[in-house]
Amino acid sequence: MAISNDDVVKVAKLSRLALSGDEVNLYTEQLGKILHFVEKLNAVETSKVDPMITAAADGNVFRPDVPKPTLDRKAAFASAPAHDDEFFRVPAVIE
Repeated sequence: MAISNDDVVKVAKLSRLALSGDEVNLYTEQLGKILHFVEKLNAVETSKVDPMITAAADGNVFRPDVPKPTLDRKAAFASAPAHDDEFFRVPAVIE
């Protein structure tokens, strides 16, 4: 699957990215190489390979889920720029 400069420009627009002409050319080349590699991976015969959850030989290694004391409220608010003794106060992001 080939990718064109127009494809990169379209994705950049959807992502709200302003790209220069040089960046469009660079990303077109880099994404083309990635897609070429994915095509190589798709060509590999995998029908006789058992599905895996993880690539680690030991499987997923999880730590025990052990309850521990949490940070107390006073310590949590100590470095907060603004709080009301119950909640962190943050600037409004919606007008």
